[in-house]
Amino acid sequence: MSTLQLWLQAARPKTLPASIIPVVLASALAAADGAFVADRAAVALVCAMLIQIATNFINEVYDFRRGADTAERLGPTRAVASGLIGERAMVVASAVVIAITFFIGLYLVAATGWEILLVGIASLFFAWAYTGGPFPLAYRGLGDVFVFVFFGLVAVCGTYYVQTLTITPQVVWLSLVPGALSANILGVNNIRDISTDAAAGKRTLAVRIGKAPAVLLYRALTASAYLVPVLFVAVFAYSLWALLPLLSLPLALKLSRSVAVQSGAELNAVLAGTAGLLVVFGVLLSVGLFLS
Repeated sequence: MSTLQLWLQAARPKTLPASIIPVVLASALAAADGAFVADRAAVALVCAMLIQIATNFINEVYDFRRGADTAERLGPTRAVASGLIGERAMVVASAVVIAITFFIGLYLVAATGWEILLVGIASLFFAWAYTGGPFPLAYRGLGDVFVFVFFGLVAVCGTYYVQTLTITPQVVWLSLVPGALSANILGVNNIRDISTDAAAGKRTLAVRIGKAPAVLLYRALTASAYLVPVLFVAVFAYSLWALLPLLSLPLALKLSRSVAVQSGAELNAVLAGTAGLLVVFGVLLSVGLFLS
């Protein structure tokens, strides 16, 4: 494997839909509201993807230091833990990505105001605090909350704000979709790794509450996502196009069954399917909002 391929693998491109879909959804709503600004949406998208990559790089470093990435893990090989990329090189790469993100984000600050600077700094800080520092969120059962807030509320509302300079009830409700489904991606990952995480002292929410309650949470979050398009039609008077995501319901039902009956490496397929559901749901809702 070439050096470039190693770094691309460490960036975890399969996780990037969790950062892309919130920006696409918010931009579709901005377009539906007649306020889409292409350059600001594009910069928000780049920043969101870079923050995701920085989080993944930092995760490589701290999971290695804390002994969470071992030969027993059931997910993809981690570059630092396997010795394919040095720890120091990953630390430097993390810092470089964070710096690039900060300077690109200054474009949005100049275009909209200092409020976005605070959002950006908070996002970068929690990218580190997710697995780094004296109180790593992922190791204290707060990773799911982090994902819900930053891949939902912050990403969607932030993207909408830089284009419209306002926050509406609609965009707050919209943020529930990527927040819930992204939290489910992490949830499946943590359900799969309950035994190895517990052994490494990584007290994820799934470790704390056990598999059965974690599965119920997965199903509740899935159901909450499907309430959003119904809300947009019934309460906010968007057209029936906003119900397009309901076409993905069979996939959601299949995943909700599979996460309960499968275990270990079998859950890798459920993990991939949950990421796919986020993409399919997000694209369908974006199209529906745009047509509305």
